[in-house]
Amino acid sequence: MPVKIRLQRHGKKGKPFYWVVAADARAKRDGKFLEKLGTYNPNTNPAQIDLDVDGSVKWLQNGAQPTDTARRILSYKGVLLKHHLLGGVAKGALTAEQAEEKFNAWVEDKAGIVEAKQSDLDKAKEEAKAKALEAEKAINEKRIADAKAEAPAEEEVAEEAAPEAEAEAPAADAQEENKADA
Repeated sequence: MPVKIRLQRHGKKGKPFYWVVAADARAKRDGKFLEKLGTYNPNTNPAQIDLDVDGSVKWLQNGAQPTDTARRILSYKGVLLKHHLLGGVAKGALTAEQAEEKFNAWVEDKAGIVEAKQSDLDKAKEEAKAKALEAEKAINEKRIADAKAEAPAEEEVAEEAAPEAEAEAPAADAQEENKADA
């Protein structure tokens, strides 16, 4: 039975979420699987990957073939490195302790790289937020300045209109008196 390590899609439309599974190659994409090895969420930045490294290595040693995307995920999490190191142990090139030491050193380096990327993303997000706040403050100050510039102009127009209204008022009173006399 040919076994593949592949992704099984879950989640809703537009928000994919994947299970990394070992499945018979003849099974449907979202169908029956032999073992769930982990999860992959591409909606976050960086993508969130939870993977059973030892279980994945076991399937690789038994001859399971990963798909292209699954291969990238396994490589990112170090499964392929561990599989390679265990092959060296089987051939006698390394001891199990040396292989484990190399793998743990690689995992620590990878964790440092991921943390650096996360901190860079957080800094970029904060800078974008600060720029947006500055732009909003500038727009608000411009609106306030425009409102102050319009306010004196409106007062001048109101003052000019006031004498005209007073001049019209006696004429209206005279017309009312004429109507009352008639």
